[in-house]
Amino acid sequence: MKHFPIDEHNLLSVAAVVCAALAAAILVVYLVRRPPREHRATKLWLLMGLGVLPIAAATSANVQGYKATQHRAFCGSCHVMVPHASDSDDPKSNSLAAVHARNPYFGKDNCYTCHADYGMFGTFFSKLGGMRHVWFYATEFRTMSLEEAKHKIHLVKPYPNANCMQCHTTTAPGWNKLPDHASAKDAVIAEKVGCSSKGCHGVAHPLTKETK
Repeated sequence: MKHFPIDEHNLLSVAAVVCAALAAAILVVYLVRRPPREHRATKLWLLMGLGVLPIAAATSANVQGYKATQHRAFCGSCHVMVPHASDSDDPKSNSLAAVHARNPYFGKDNCYTCHADYGMFGTFFSKLGGMRHVWFYATEFRTMSLEEAKHKIHLVKPYPNANCMQCHTTTAPGWNKLPDHASAKDAVIAEKVGCSSKGCHGVAHPLTKETK
């Protein structure tokens, strides 16, 4: 028999539904039976039905929603992102995006892992930037053809080497052994040369770039 690993995100969804159902059941029973509110047991059940369980349901649902937005499947759910997600999913693609999608540690979340800002407030600013994406999709890209969108959509700022260096450190002996790395190290750290540029490792999503 084949065993599949338990997805903690699915468990969060189940927990949210169960907590909400239990809270609703408690309130229905109270409204039907109308037990005296002066009793301690009644107060405890109402505390569970009106406080503890609804908070638990809301917390589980919010964490599940937050985690779901990190998956590549979510990033590719907008039609203008289909080329990016499809290339990442392609086992035959040699683009940077596809190579990172095959990483066993964060492959299914490679969009978020590579594009998220790092630092103390990185998650907050990444999610805030995501709301900007929602706004532009609703007001501009939703009715745009895929062929037009894949060339028009662009990063609001150059992709920072710091995102790459979270995993690919410039201090590792193996990294510095490569002549191209050693000669460009200072320029890479100073953001004068981009890791994901045509002169180095190539753009992450080459299929969305104009070729002339």
